Amino acid sequence: MYAIANYLIHLVVAAVLLAVFFRAYTWMTPFDEVALIREGNHAAALSLGGALLGFSLTIASGLLHTANYQEFAGWAFGAMIVQALAYAVTTRTLKMAKDQIESGNSAFGALLGAISLAIGGINAACIS
Repeated sequence: MYAIANYLIHLVVAAVLLAVFFRAYTWMTPFDEVALIREGNHAAALSLGGALLGFSLTIASGLLHTANYQEFAGWAFGAMIVQALAYAVTTRTLKMAKDQIESGNSAFGALLGAISLAIGGINAACIS
């Protein structure tokens, strides 16, 4: 029974952290990803999807490599900061991110998503 309870606690904590990341990320970006995705904007979906997957890699690594919930949450919040900084640096470097995403440039959205995945993979490896 302990294993099931532990699984459920980890699952809930991970889901809450992912929801917090989703909210923070969509608040930080200069466009409304959810509204754009509802309109069929593939660039917004690729960018947001990559960010969520990248952060999820860190969550998965944190679950595997931390000793307790506090350490896990600490690594997750650290990863959120790194993901946010990576987004800020990327969009400042590439410029026109808002225009490219809002216009539906899927290639640009895929690039932002890939960068988020790469940062998430690096974050995940650093936790191990």
